[in-house]
Amino acid sequence: MLTWHSASLWLVITTLAMAATGSKVLSENVDCGGGSVVGGETCQVPPDQARYDHYRIYNVQFDTEEQIKLFQKLEDESDSLTFIGHAREIGQKLSILVAAHRVADFADLLKTYNIQHRVLTYNFQDKIDSNLREVLPDSIDPSKLDWQHFFHLKTIYAWLDQTAEKYSDRLTVLDMGSSTQNNRILGIKLATNPNNKAIFIEAGIHAREWISPATATYIINELLTSQDAGVQKLARDYNWFVFPSVNPDGYKYTFEHDRMWRKNRQLFGTSRGVDLNRNYPDHWNSTGSSSDPTRYDYAGPSAGSEVETQRLIEFIRSHAKKEQIKTYIALHSYSQMLMFPYGHTKDRVYNYDDLQEFGKKATAAIKAESGRDYVSGSLYETIYPAGGGSMDWAHAELEIPIAYTFELRGPPDSQDLFILPAVQIQPTASEAFTAIRTIVEAAAEKGYYK
Repeated sequence: MLTWHSASLWLVITTLAMAATGSKVLSENVDCGGGSVVGGETCQVPPDQARYDHYRIYNVQFDTEEQIKLFQKLEDESDSLTFIGHAREIGQKLSILVAAHRVADFADLLKTYNIQHRVLTYNFQDKIDSNLREVLPDSIDPSKLDWQHFFHLKTIYAWLDQTAEKYSDRLTVLDMGSSTQNNRILGIKLATNPNNKAIFIEAGIHAREWISPATATYIINELLTSQDAGVQKLARDYNWFVFPSVNPDGYKYTFEHDRMWRKNRQLFGTSRGVDLNRNYPDHWNSTGSSSDPTRYDYAGPSAGSEVETQRLIEFIRSHAKKEQIKTYIALHSYSQMLMFPYGHTKDRVYNYDDLQEFGKKATAAIKAESGRDYVSGSLYETIYPAGGGSMDWAHAELEIPIAYTFELRGPPDSQDLFILPAVQIQPTASEAFTAIRTIVEAAAEKGYYK
């Protein structure tokens, strides 16, 4: 039994501990997740984080036009279902994240309309929790950045600065400017010869695709440290521009509030965010996007409306000719695809055959390296129609001939969606770099860098 003195001492210690940790003393009944807490007791207020407890991932197949129209209507009407793509054609398979409170209704719908399906994941929050445990604190020494963990924006930027100091003879940190919420958009230029042709790599335009920035930092590190003679030649014969996070606000938000956030963080009344890869002034809002600010693929109020879009446009316009940028690579996930223009139409670009040839060589190189199956083709014919993308814009307006969008691991029916486990960072990034190397070498053989 506590004495009066020991009880008083315990109260003082508890009060000081709460002050140190930011816990709050509640003056009214509050539910902290484990039942009501009566006034005078304490509870740690939960963080403002979206949760996906008992959300399920369904993979459905459309066998009739009726089913397609049904799911198109369903997507328009429900904010409790997250479609990874859109219902378009017979034979198509589509993954859908279903909120816990809609599982029963959704399962009944599948049964009623005889829709073929599989449940890929029964509790999506489990995957998110595991993923967040693979993030190292933003206070770590940036020299500890590796490809077995995921990292905060602060750490990535500190690593860029530290790496530029270490390789100051050939590496420079570049600043495109500030984002909507005043975060910097930083990247690097790796150059050994001002007369070299250049390769531009954009990553992280979709916030939740964490493997994309991780792959970008891997590529930078390989170009600087690899002992492979072929990689050293790439670093010597070409200049490289790599921006790991061209949507820094969204990337930060996925760490702090919602792991599945995709867009930027621009405010539109009661909604936030524009899909930056639908905001570019090339067939803007023509297909594969929405005019509704609440949707994940909202194209924005006008073409090029977003600060982040404007920053990249200004940078590429001012550097494309001066720096002789001949290749544009956009890193995304998931579905294991290497795609080239166009996204808005099935019409073919002037160098379609070459881009298809280079893409197929790259997918074969990935297969030889890891056994993973990637497919190559135009964006329109490979994944789904989409206008307003950065790749199409770079190819059309700036006439950058070699332009690809990579969809990295996992497969189209991934159980993880965008929550790729950290154990797959290094092999995924290696595949991407192998593909880039193969494309560049094949394009060089055909004279694209002369």
